[in-house]
Amino acid sequence: MAQQEPEEQVELSSSTRSHLEAQNLRPLWEVEDTMGNVYDDLEPDIWKWEDIQTAIDNIENDIPIDDLPPGFQRRVTVPINTGMENAISNTIYVGVQTVSPGENAPAHRHGANALRFTIDGHEEMKTVVAGEEFPMHDNDLITTPQWEWHDHVNDSDETATWLDVLDLPLILDSLNSTNVFENHELDRQPVTKTQGYWDSQYGRARPADEAKDSSIPGPFEGNREPTPPYRFKWRETDETLRQRADNDTPDPYDGYSMAYVNPNTGSPPLFPTMSFRSQLLNEGPTDAHFHNATEVFFVIEGEGATHVDGEALEWGERDIFVVPPGTPHHHEPDDEAILLGMSDRPVYEAFNFYTEAEA
Repeated sequence: MAQQEPEEQVELSSSTRSHLEAQNLRPLWEVEDTMGNVYDDLEPDIWKWEDIQTAIDNIENDIPIDDLPPGFQRRVTVPINTGMENAISNTIYVGVQTVSPGENAPAHRHGANALRFTIDGHEEMKTVVAGEEFPMHDNDLITTPQWEWHDHVNDSDETATWLDVLDLPLILDSLNSTNVFENHELDRQPVTKTQGYWDSQYGRARPADEAKDSSIPGPFEGNREPTPPYRFKWRETDETLRQRADNDTPDPYDGYSMAYVNPNTGSPPLFPTMSFRSQLLNEGPTDAHFHNATEVFFVIEGEGATHVDGEALEWGERDIFVVPPGTPHHHEPDDEAILLGMSDRPVYEAFNFYTEAEA
């Protein structure tokens, strides 16, 4: 049974108050109201691609990568939620990164989980992870696991653009971690593996001895199977998604969804802190529901609206929008639409704290 709020202010004696203050102590009733208020409430928000495109074009024209501070040689535009100071939510960071023709974003590694979802790609635009070059075609999703060296090399004649998605706010702010960050001694890490190596190790056929090669390990060890470097090719994901739409029954809330799984286990979530899915909406409005996890969406194809707590976020191709936790919401595509869904649900599930219900 919940405790009742005291009707009047509780007064402590001056001697008790003096002792508490001297020892940096406070009674519970004076601190409980401050719990859970580290951040302002997240707001439903949307960033239109037209505005993002103008911003990234201007930044690309203004600043060559080589002019950026060492360690931050990434040309990225970051959507900021109204209730935040540095990210789209308090657990998920999303940025839109560009690399111009002939540029190289120098190699580094860090403790945060990360991935790249290609927006404008090319066969000669590669992200190099753990010694392998991964070509970045449109809508490919490429993992950058914790502590793996990675750099981005554009050998094409076109600017490449992609989404960066990391759990930085959770790691740096919520958990107050130092998130050890390290620059490689070289701008471009050595390519030590042939293209397709990591796919060969984690595809349907596995090495008989089950031994997995890896790059330099990080300083920490966890109790979950690590996520390997991996490229989810869009042509395969799209085919799988449409096969499901042709043969299965849609989820009432999310339409037809396919989860990006951890290739090490064959099961979701992709990372211990974040889950990802592609979802196809083609049968009218979904049912409304709510949950205590934050969801961020990138529009891969189509147009429509997502109604969040009575507010209509009208979206089109390449727009980005966020649904805060605890807010009733449903999707309403104009015709057929495909979304990339991103969620911090694994964090809640790890503590047996996730909940959802029909609105």
